[in-house]
Amino acid sequence: MNLPNKLTLIRIALVPVCLIMLALGWSIPAALVFAAASITDFVDGYLARRDNLVTNFGKFADPIADKILTLSMMILMAQKGLLPVWLPIIVAVRELAVDGLRLIAVEQGKVVAAGMSGKIKTAMQMTTIIYCCVFQNVLGLILSIIVAALTIYSGIEYFVQLKDLFKKDLKG
Repeated sequence: MNLPNKLTLIRIALVPVCLIMLALGWSIPAALVFAAASITDFVDGYLARRDNLVTNFGKFADPIADKILTLSMMILMAQKGLLPVWLPIIVAVRELAVDGLRLIAVEQGKVVAAGMSGKIKTAMQMTTIIYCCVFQNVLGLILSIIVAALTIYSGIEYFVQLKDLFKKDLKG
């Protein structure tokens, strides 16, 4: 197993650590562990591309690791009042919709790579989670609104990019 894939597995292994710390009320340590896990997302992708270590496992596991990390933290943070409840709902709906769209695309022989807006969305989600673990103020709400907007925008972008997938279904 190559280093980028090991980093992805480390990210997944850090999810329960973050959640337990946050559940115990250790918000700052949870934010630090979450930040370390988030950094593995950027490092594993960089190393995989730089060293030509892209694997099918990595293509599969990396986005799942991101979703598990961010959504589980958002859900617990919303339950603890550290994030608005609507934010993980918006994120979960977008992720399910885009994943469904990707499945349809694969069935039709199209590969859908992550777009820049999706990468910015993920980085902003991670930044907002870290910020809101440490600080509870109006900036956290502003960041949450920005994350929601980026999440919706990046989801719409996928549907616009792949609108041809539904052409024959919409002809009547």
